[in-house]
Amino acid sequence: MDLEIDIEGWPDDEWETLAERATRAAAIVATELANTRLSTSLLFTTDTEVHTLNREWRERDKPTNVLSFPMLSRDELLNLAPNGPPVILGDLALAYETCKHEAEGKNIPLAHHAAHLIVHGLLHLAGHDHEISTEHAEHMEGLEIQALASMGIADPYGDRDE
Repeated sequence: MDLEIDIEGWPDDEWETLAERATRAAAIVATELANTRLSTSLLFTTDTEVHTLNREWRERDKPTNVLSFPMLSRDELLNLAPNGPPVILGDLALAYETCKHEAEGKNIPLAHHAAHLIVHGLLHLAGHDHEISTEHAEHMEGLEIQALASMGIADPYGDRDE
């Protein structure tokens, strides 16, 4: 997958490298994301920008940690031939202040939380949805845990009660 990355309002760090690693990890657990025709834009931005996007596109008047805007249905993605012109999978946006606050609350590095949110967003772009049912949520979380483990990142859900 080709990533177009834009960074606005995040501190200097290796965000592009992290995004590329998270994308490869997501493609390991959701092989439909490994199609080389796919292109995704990823915006590392501020809470203010994500708040605006969330209000305009989702009618939710608040910032959130990650937004995903799919351009393909799950069926279209699953049936995408390996050869042909580039196809836009969708767009992701991560909100710095919210991500930082959540990482601090979980006592984990911001880079680990950002990687989790990138994987989470990519799975949404691939048509996975944790809001459909508990079964769907558990499946999506399992994919996230596997992808992050391949990056050497601990289970982000490990602190919940079983």
